[in-house]
Amino acid sequence: MDTQQENPRRWALLALTSVGAFMAPLDGSIVSVALPRMGPALRLSFAASMWVQASYLLAMAVTLIPLGRLADQWGKVRFYQAGLVIFTGGSLAAALSVDGATLVASRVLQGVGGALLSATSAAIVTSAFPARERGRALGINVMAVYAGLSVGPPLGGYLVDHLGWPWIFLINLPIGIFTLLWGLRLLPAAEARPGPGARMDLGGAALMAVLLVSLIVPLTFSSAWGLGSGRTLGMLAIAPFALGAFLAVESRVASPLMDLDLLRRNRLFAAANLAALLNYMALYAVSVLTAVQLQLVMGHPARVAGWVLMGQPVMMTVLSPFAGRLSDRMGSRTLATSGMVLVATGMVLLGSLGREAGLGAVVGSLAVVGLGMAAFSAPNTSAIMGSVERTQLGVASAFLATMRVTGQALSVAFLGGIAASRLGSGGWRLLLAKASGPAAGAFAWGYSAAMFTGAALALLGAMASLTRHGREA
Repeated sequence: MDTQQENPRRWALLALTSVGAFMAPLDGSIVSVALPRMGPALRLSFAASMWVQASYLLAMAVTLIPLGRLADQWGKVRFYQAGLVIFTGGSLAAALSVDGATLVASRVLQGVGGALLSATSAAIVTSAFPARERGRALGINVMAVYAGLSVGPPLGGYLVDHLGWPWIFLINLPIGIFTLLWGLRLLPAAEARPGPGARMDLGGAALMAVLLVSLIVPLTFSSAWGLGSGRTLGMLAIAPFALGAFLAVESRVASPLMDLDLLRRNRLFAAANLAALLNYMALYAVSVLTAVQLQLVMGHPARVAGWVLMGQPVMMTVLSPFAGRLSDRMGSRTLATSGMVLVATGMVLLGSLGREAGLGAVVGSLAVVGLGMAAFSAPNTSAIMGSVERTQLGVASAFLATMRVTGQALSVAFLGGIAASRLGSGGWRLLLAKASGPAAGAFAWGYSAAMFTGAALALLGAMASLTRHGREA
């Protein structure tokens, strides 16, 4: 919110952080493609294969805000560099894994590294750029995220088919080492060493971990455990108590993990983060469910589905910098709200497509979703980061990343559950076995219902975006 001098190395810092912003989503999308090969190779059950993804998500969610808080105290660039080391080391360990336990542990290590990168990337960019350039810079940073999402599926498919699944992790090594060495050259002039600041709020960190685990784990595994099972409901029942305890602790400690005034008094920060949560809840499952719809309901081969699904992230990649630059001129409220409305429109179009729809209609609908996401992301991120003091940039960046990770988990669980709701017990196995008739028809109905539900979530996000007030500086 305060004024700042121009950092002469700000564009180099933007490029440095954009590499990290590219690596984390690239790794996530590549792993999704490789799971069918990794599972048999490591003799993993279906539930164990789910932990390969869930462990990464959980590690990020639990550590994002504590690491963002520490980054504000000890230096965001240093923590970014540490994230590169941990993420690259975790990638090497994952590639060398010989069993499921080692792979899951390596994914946890990657998740911690990814949390360090995510908690600091937007904060570094915000602190380096003046307000008049911030939206453009964050748009480029967001573009790197979507570039990673775009490249992941086709690159992962090629690596798995031609070199083997370990290469989806080994590909991170040259990128990580190069970026680390580059950062070491840039670091001395990029950031003064701050003091250690106040002590870490360990109680708040522990309660936040309990809260996120009690939400993400049962929702991630609800399809395997059963949504009404005692295990699922029991873990979900812990969440409200953990939330209450967390709020009570944070309101009393001298140096809280999360300054609740950011939510109570900073309406722009609260509304923009709520919009981000709803946006990711609406959007993240679209590619997963549309991939199933294209292949197992509409009958297209996997390579065709992969190219069709690239349309959405490519649209985001190309347009995000322009949306960021436009938000520098006109503010975030109108752009972000319009973007959420476009996302809702695209999801309604997807839900309205029948089983006989042409690929052009699918690509066009996904392009509308991508256009909306591009209009939303960079302006919304710029608004959040511009609404806090420079001493809170790490926490603000981490809080936004936590909304993203939590929204992704809720999206897959909630919309995925709706899509599978008419398949019944064993229905997924029937569908994946390419059963014709009832199973495909049941999923097609569920897919439409999931898209319409996602559109409703996006409209709620648009309403949250409209309520934002406050100064973007």
